Amino acid sequence: MEPVAAPTPGYPAAFTVDHPERITNWKPLVQWLLAIPHYIVLYALGIVSEVVAIIAWFAILFTGKLPEGLAGIQHLYIRYTNRTYAYAAFFREEYPPFTFDTTAGDPGDHPGVRTDFTPEYEDRNRLTVAFRWILVIPHVIVLAVLAIVAYICVLIGVFVVLFTGEWSAGLRDFVVGVFRWGTRVNAYILLLTDEYPPFSLD
Repeated sequence: MEPVAAPTPGYPAAFTVDHPERITNWKPLVQWLLAIPHYIVLYALGIVSEVVAIIAWFAILFTGKLPEGLAGIQHLYIRYTNRTYAYAAFFREEYPPFTFDTTAGDPGDHPGVRTDFTPEYEDRNRLTVAFRWILVIPHVIVLAVLAIVAYICVLIGVFVVLFTGEWSAGLRDFVVGVFRWGTRVNAYILLLTDEYPPFSLD
């Protein structure tokens, strides 16, 4: 099993995927469909995450602290998002579990896809929190473009896997890099950290 390149060292949100040696050729045709139950759960979790982000925003502005329970919900949401879309993009064949762990460290119940966090609970930067949505705009713009390119890469990947049984390494690494970038930006937007995300796929 070939591990995908490690995430940027030190950033408090990390995403990694282990690349299997082979993928069953027909799986890309159905995995996006099999993921529908997870999409439904993810939609509900997204609503909860938005509400929690608003509460956390006020909590940090008034106290300078992020309540651990609120951070846990955001860990859950980002991790669930990554597992769902990694499966839909046929990086792994194993079906993601319907688990709702809120720990910062990945619980390891879906070992091929891992999302880990080092959240900041104390001494938060209230100024950057107050203007978080403005500060993140450059990342949102770049990620919107990268997401379109990644979608095209996934479509190409469908045909590559159909004929070869494995992802093209270059395409795969690019799409995983976009996932990784998105993970860091989500952690920043959802107030898990005050460290500005790097403009990097690594």
